[in-house]
Amino acid sequence: MVISVPNSLNELLTRANYLSGYSISTVADAFNLSVPADLKRHKGWIGNFIEHVLGADAGSKAIQDFTELKIELKTIPVNDKYFPLETTFVSLAPLTGNVGVTWDTSHVRNKLQRVLWMPIQGNRDIPIKDRLIGKPILWEPSLQESITLKKDWEELTELITLGQFDKINAAIGEVLQLRPKGANRKSRTHAYDSSGKLINTLPLGFYLRTGFTGNILQKNKM
Repeated sequence: MVISVPNSLNELLTRANYLSGYSISTVADAFNLSVPADLKRHKGWIGNFIEHVLGADAGSKAIQDFTELKIELKTIPVNDKYFPLETTFVSLAPLTGNVGVTWDTSHVRNKLQRVLWMPIQGNRDIPIKDRLIGKPILWEPSLQESITLKKDWEELTELITLGQFDKINAAIGEVLQLRPKGANRKSRTHAYDSSGKLINTLPLGFYLRTGFTGNILQKNKM
């Protein structure tokens, strides 16, 4: 089924709110879609599913999921207390060509300017088809959140630019962190080390910590 791209913020929020409270299988049946039994061979399926039924149009491009509305969609698995069960991927970290890039022109800021959060039951004892879709949350970072995100991004990006990959670890960053992001452990991409030599290294991605996303959900929990 071809689903139209929402023409306005109100239309997008209406669609998102309509999904709230329904199970994944109920929504999937309405759109003639099948639900996998598990996510072992279908990593990212739930996010792609919600993108599809809401009419996101960005595909795999490094821009907001709803290009005209400039809104990023993030599904987030939560436990019974409405707290995230995992960190949230934001974007791949460019490991070359970072000279001259600022926070204001970064992919991370572009993705996080405006986010539609879609909480999904994530308890592993609940079959995928029976997991409920939560209430959508439209979020824009506050001034303090923006300051903290910028600080983390600049610290992490500086390590990349200086080629200090041996110093990068998931503990760096108050709300934003860098972690390996590849199809498997053999994935490699180009980067420059501290001496300017071209090397092959693990792809890295920017992730939001659960404490940060948890605060967003708790502030907006009904």
